[in-house]
Amino acid sequence: MRVRFLPAAPLPCILCLLLLAPAAQASAQSPTLRASIPESTSAFDPATLPLDILSHPVPAAADPGPPRDHPVEPYPTNRYLAPLSRVGIGADISPLGIGIKGAVNLNLFMDARLDADFFSFSSGRFEIEGVNADASLHMDSAAALVDFYPWSSVWRLSAGLMFLNGNQFSGTTRIASGKSFTLDGQTFYSARPNAATGATPVTGSGVLGFHARNPAFVLTGGFGNFVPRAYRHWSFPSEFGVIFTGAPTVDVNLQGWVCEDQQETQCSNLSNSSNPVAVQFNNALNGQLTKWRRGLSNFPIYPVFAYSVVYSFDLP
Repeated sequence: MRVRFLPAAPLPCILCLLLLAPAAQASAQSPTLRASIPESTSAFDPATLPLDILSHPVPAAADPGPPRDHPVEPYPTNRYLAPLSRVGIGADISPLGIGIKGAVNLNLFMDARLDADFFSFSSGRFEIEGVNADASLHMDSAAALVDFYPWSSVWRLSAGLMFLNGNQFSGTTRIASGKSFTLDGQTFYSARPNAATGATPVTGSGVLGFHARNPAFVLTGGFGNFVPRAYRHWSFPSEFGVIFTGAPTVDVNLQGWVCEDQQETQCSNLSNSSNPVAVQFNNALNGQLTKWRRGLSNFPIYPVFAYSVVYSFDLP
């Protein structure tokens, strides 16, 4: 019996046909062959992807838009500023009047500031129980301060000097003829006009000053930057503190004729220092001024509280 073997070459072809037969049958049933991506990314093979997927271009990065001068920040943050590179100009209202202020940065923690305040008001002439009066309020001051921000925070401590202080309250008065008034517990009468003696009613002026010390030390605290370190222009700092002006001063100057009785039997010109009536009146006036000054000595400081609006900008 003779056994014959087939050549070795056709055997692989037969195996290929057997392996490709199921794939050809599936291809005939579905015109599109979809490749599946293994669940495990470690077994990912780009060869398993169809050629049309691999040929798609990679999406381009989004357009960043036009360039900006400064980055957009959800909350303002501090930035480095060179000394004397940013200025703030603002205004406020305080017991010193209407204020105009300017500030410049010194470093990350400190600013230098100059404040100027002014206000003027006149009541016009009015009458109270026979006493004609005219009162006016004059406010005029200027101060230089250094602002310190601990830990570069928005909390602020400030110290400086008020080198100009013309704040005062003044008034003039004319007491109607025959009208009584009291000084240091004593009653006097304003003389009636008399051509023979030259008597005239009592007139006078008085000044209440808030500038016993000049210059005066200023110490304040507050919240907010006069020169913001962030990329913003507007700020709204608040301030409260005191000025060590010393106790207010009070001075009174009176002229005319004064009487001890309503019948005007004992009268004197206030400028006549030898007349007993004038001496008695001047002693009573000095006693009253002493009481007023003693009461004012309890107020050696002047209060400061203000809320400012400031606009800041970089210097070129």
